[in-house]
Amino acid sequence: MTTFRNLNVYVKSKELVKQIYELLKKFPPKEQYALCDQLRRAVISIPSNIAEGSGRNSQKDQAHFYNIAYGSLMEVFSQLDIACDLGYISQDEFEQMELLINEEAKMLSGLIAKRKQPKAQRPLN
Repeated sequence: MTTFRNLNVYVKSKELVKQIYELLKKFPPKEQYALCDQLRRAVISIPSNIAEGSGRNSQKDQAHFYNIAYGSLMEVFSQLDIACDLGYISQDEFEQMELLINEEAKMLSGLIAKRKQPKAQRPLN
């Protein structure tokens, strides 16, 4: 039996969580309950919604939760962009995170597209 923990998209989302938590250590204390809190919530939402979606029985329900994970991923990207503009993270750090986010976005998009395919068109594997 395959679980969400075996999905590459889930594994990569956990890596993203770790990277964000490391970056948050650099933020000023005044952002602890503002931007930091928003980033923590958004990034944790990604693997959480992947896990919840994988536990749903219908393709439609799975796609719904994967779409929420994708939205949270875009929220993280936006907040990192703002953090870079504010000087909380460097341009290099932002670009490195952008690569991880783009990789995660591609995997999530594929997962969503696969769930939206009619059963007759889905590959057998």
